[in-house]
Amino acid sequence: MVVKNPMASDGLLCADSLSKSFGTVPVLFSVSFSLKAGEVHALIGENGAGKSTLMKIMSGFHSPTSGRIIYDGESVTLPPNGGAEALGIVLIHQELNLAEQMTVAENIFLGREISKRGILDRQEMNSRVVRMLADVGLDISPDTRISELSIAQKQMVEIAKAMSRNARVLIMDEPTAVLTEAETRILFKQVNRLRDQGVAIMFVSHKLHEVKEISDRVTVLRDGQWIGTSPTADLDLDDMARMMVGRELSDLYPPVNEPDVDAQIALSVTGLQTKNLRNLSFDLRKGEILGFSGLVGSGRTEVFEAICGLVPMHAGSITTFGNEARFNSVAQARDAGIVYLTKDRKGKGLLLEEGMQTNLTLLALPQFARHLILDRKKEEAALTRAIRRFDIRARDPNVLAKDMSGGNQQKLLLAKVMEANPKIVIIDEPTRGIDVGTKQQIYHFIAALAAEGVSIVVISSEMPEVIGISHRVIIMREGRIAGTVSGRDINETQIVRYAAGLNEEKTHA
Repeated sequence: MVVKNPMASDGLLCADSLSKSFGTVPVLFSVSFSLKAGEVHALIGENGAGKSTLMKIMSGFHSPTSGRIIYDGESVTLPPNGGAEALGIVLIHQELNLAEQMTVAENIFLGREISKRGILDRQEMNSRVVRMLADVGLDISPDTRISELSIAQKQMVEIAKAMSRNARVLIMDEPTAVLTEAETRILFKQVNRLRDQGVAIMFVSHKLHEVKEISDRVTVLRDGQWIGTSPTADLDLDDMARMMVGRELSDLYPPVNEPDVDAQIALSVTGLQTKNLRNLSFDLRKGEILGFSGLVGSGRTEVFEAICGLVPMHAGSITTFGNEARFNSVAQARDAGIVYLTKDRKGKGLLLEEGMQTNLTLLALPQFARHLILDRKKEEAALTRAIRRFDIRARDPNVLAKDMSGGNQQKLLLAKVMEANPKIVIIDEPTRGIDVGTKQQIYHFIAALAAEGVSIVVISSEMPEVIGISHRVIIMREGRIAGTVSGRDINETQIVRYAAGLNEEKTHA
């Protein structure tokens, strides 16, 4: 049952008919939202639905064009740039907001340092940080520099930092996007503890099964407008998806046509070894979608970083379409017809401070240069084609990449690598942090590429994704290939058994 648009007075932190425009472009239309003490209220919607804008208004990082914020029953103007933390309203950004060259303790107490007689009391700060890190299941030293941590560890530090603020309102933007299932369990334990303490929590996620598990109420936005608010218990996952996209999603995964078993081998890897990988061998055929599965840390990403020249190879050979190759850079791999779509689109995939056009043509730049001078008209034409082909939605073609939604950033990244006209496309975590509607678009795009004869590798932590899109799946375990499955053997039971080391190392035909 979907309820009427909530009244602004019904909660600890409320949005009352908020609208927001950037220049002449409206992005939020008279949205009301009520966040109660002691509840987890999920906010869901497709990329570009207005979720980030609403969050940033309710935490003081944006000012509304019209409407008002009500906090503790009073109409307020929230301090900008994080100043609302002093009022007890804390936003955990999806883009990590940590100082890389500072230690974990220095980041957590930044601006709130503990001192004794005018001297920093590092011992006391470190002692408190040890307890905070233990709460989120992170076993690292408070003196560790942020730059030395993995993305998942940085996210847990960000969460510990937010929890240390004694927040009355905690707004969490995609907090589990880079976390393993075990790390997510730890996070949910903390979320439940905070809820029991009366903290009001806004939980923004594209993972609908997590929304179903952790939230008390769900609000759906679509195209900047409020669609509905309901108790989570009244919605199933299909209900949520239908409200988000305004259509049925029964065809989330496209039909997987069997690849030609006699098709040419596009990529052959024999005896690949790196610092962490041992004696890997596999083939990829023309027009095949090859899934790579396994637990986080099993070596999936490093395989293809080594192939593309990002990680040194210690031994082994690579052939592409029968020609032996060894790449020392992404440019060399590109020239041989191989492109790699990184899972870290914001850190390594896109130039966030540049526009769509610059990002689109960067990998294939030689195609857009004439006598060392960029052909701007050719670039503009390429962007027009990419926007249409990949359904990239932006309020302005000159928008900076950092101001685009996660799904549209991912589409731009796909468009960027396809400008190089590759024969082999390697996609690492193709749908991390994006909504279900955009996932459907990307899956259908991958299937269409394979049908055209492009060879594709999909590296993914999402089991349904690997099962739903792949012709064949290779499972990694501790730097080795644990097994390969195809046909009816592509199922969760087989993949989990190989990933856990319960099956012998062999191939299921």
